[in-house]
Amino acid sequence: MESFKDKIDLEHLPKHVAIIMDGNGRWAKCRGEERTFGHKSAITAVREAINACNEIHIPYLTLYTFSSENWNRPNDEVDTLMGLISETLLLEAEQIFTKGLRMHVIGDIERLPTLVQDQLNNLIDITKDNTRGNLVLALSYGSQNEILNAVKKISTKVKNGDLKEEDITEEVFEDHLYTRNLPPVDLLIRTSGEVRISNFLLWQIAYAELQFLDVLWPDFGKENLYECIYNFQNKERRFGKTSEQLEKN
Repeated sequence: MESFKDKIDLEHLPKHVAIIMDGNGRWAKCRGEERTFGHKSAITAVREAINACNEIHIPYLTLYTFSSENWNRPNDEVDTLMGLISETLLLEAEQIFTKGLRMHVIGDIERLPTLVQDQLNNLIDITKDNTRGNLVLALSYGSQNEILNAVKKISTKVKNGDLKEEDITEEVFEDHLYTRNLPPVDLLIRTSGEVRISNFLLWQIAYAELQFLDVLWPDFGKENLYECIYNFQNKERRFGKTSEQLEKN
């Protein structure tokens, strides 16, 4: 059976793919296990997504790892997730480095346990010169808070006379977001069959193609990602223009 990978046009890949990794709890429940079992089993899918993007040279992959709303989950589940994040960073650090990936983190990182913060900062530091691709983890991340914080920072600069109101542009605003050094998202994927954005990269996905899969995250594999990219390449991205305008260009 032909793989979707063989159908992909490697000359017209999305520059930035973002994934809402959803369905761990339901996957575990279907197997008569606790939700935490689903989170632990999801590591394989994370590797699959990273490896697939690395193999075909997708420049940026962002994974919605832990949202600002996830802090409201039961304490034991949050503790398990923090421990799992710490364990995964420790186990995967060498692979991330050897794959030539540069690590980035977006979100309210100061809310994370000190150990996790230290591990993240170490991985960011040791991969800072890597150029094959960029792996972005959204941790303690909420897009509404990100936008609100950007507005506050810009307002303070205007109040202090460091920035004129008439000089506020999209570029200036984007420079105050967590993602200021990242390109906009081209393709957003959500697993588990849910059709919502869940407070993820609301500004950055303004013109992204959205694909919602019925696959639960622990079952996600390379072929799922390749199929999404193939579908992405068969969409006409007009950015507000008409098809006729695009044809003239």
